[in-house]
Amino acid sequence: MQAPKVGFISLGCPKALVDSERILTQLRTDGYDIVGSYDDADVVVVNTCGFIDSAKAESLDAIGEALDANGRVIVTGCLGAQADDIRAVHPKVLSVTGPQQYEQVVSAVHRHAPPIARPDPFSDLVPARRPGVKLTPRHYAYLKISEGCNHKCSFCIIPSMRGRLVSRPIGEVMQEAEGLVNAGVQELLVISQDTSAYGVDLKYKLDFWGGRPLKTRMVELCRALGDLGIWIRLHYVYPYPHVDSIIPLMADGKILPYLDIPFQHGSPRILKLMKRPAAAENTLERIQAWRDICPELAIRSTFIVGFPGESDDDFERLLDWLRQARLDRVGCFQYSPVDGAAANNLPDPVPEAVKQERWERFMQTQAAISREKLAAKLGQTLEVIVDEIELDTATARSHADAPEIDGQVFVDNLNESDHDALTPGQRVRVRIESTGDYDLRGRLARA
Repeated sequence: MQAPKVGFISLGCPKALVDSERILTQLRTDGYDIVGSYDDADVVVVNTCGFIDSAKAESLDAIGEALDANGRVIVTGCLGAQADDIRAVHPKVLSVTGPQQYEQVVSAVHRHAPPIARPDPFSDLVPARRPGVKLTPRHYAYLKISEGCNHKCSFCIIPSMRGRLVSRPIGEVMQEAEGLVNAGVQELLVISQDTSAYGVDLKYKLDFWGGRPLKTRMVELCRALGDLGIWIRLHYVYPYPHVDSIIPLMADGKILPYLDIPFQHGSPRILKLMKRPAAAENTLERIQAWRDICPELAIRSTFIVGFPGESDDDFERLLDWLRQARLDRVGCFQYSPVDGAAANNLPDPVPEAVKQERWERFMQTQAAISREKLAAKLGQTLEVIVDEIELDTATARSHADAPEIDGQVFVDNLNESDHDALTPGQRVRVRIESTGDYDLRGRLARA
């Protein structure tokens, strides 16, 4: 008898991708085949995103496409927390569950496409361990250290979808990290909703890894991860004072000199309306202090323009902040109302045309900053990690580049022996010969 087949669509952020990997790993353990075609699948699982309206629309479209092509669809993920909205558009879906409800998703698959043999009751009691099914290339992986968030940002509904902060014990996180490294991973990207708050809910409880006592806290986690000897990259960090303790680890080469910090705005008044944590901190001074300790530090961030009540003066303050901060990698979104967000009730919405004009000015300002910062790397020799190798060019990334969201380093003029010697995940040195707005180009540095 053939094993039942499951199609899988994973949408949204890296945190959702880790959820997808966990679900797929369990389904593989239960004897299912994972297929890449609607036609071949006995059932299709769609892991949705519902953070903003455009993501919600994309998720609903994906569900509709799967229904049209296959007809048997199970929905999970962040948008699944709004089951009524999904069923109003797609009443024929078989099941709807919210984020992190792994067991319910697997149970729904069992119900609608029963496995050949009943899973071993003993193995059911053993918690799933990674590495299992990975949706990223072999040489990098996302390491999720916590779920949920304790903040109440007025534009965000993540706490209502994913709940309050729940940190994983540090021993469990380190065991997973070690397993991934043993499986060949060369770069771990640490993710959560709020990496800086790791362990707060557990009161930094003491745990053990390899007989070594460790507190479940951000600094101790970074130190332990730094001992693994691979690239460690931090995402979703808030600029709390204790982050200062991480910067020396970056200066010493223990973890990558890279911070992903969602600053969101530069106007104190708008940050207050957004109810952002650390809004009162002098972030410009903190950034400069970090750079004094670790000059190689690369900072990426995201911002929102057109937030309700944002005046011309607020926007100019944002641009001034951006010019002073000189961040390395920046993304920007035009504010869009999200069902259930407190910001929907704020007065003075910004007209769409004004949002667009501000977004264009913001992106032009940041492009100039990025162009200048990359131009300063001309002639330097950088360590990069290789992602892909083609005929005479390799695509790689420097410490300042997270996969899929930041820039790239193109390694040109590879000869045959270079091509044969390079592998994804390998770290090599590249001399930079040209620069652009976001990417670099160069050649292998010869010994």
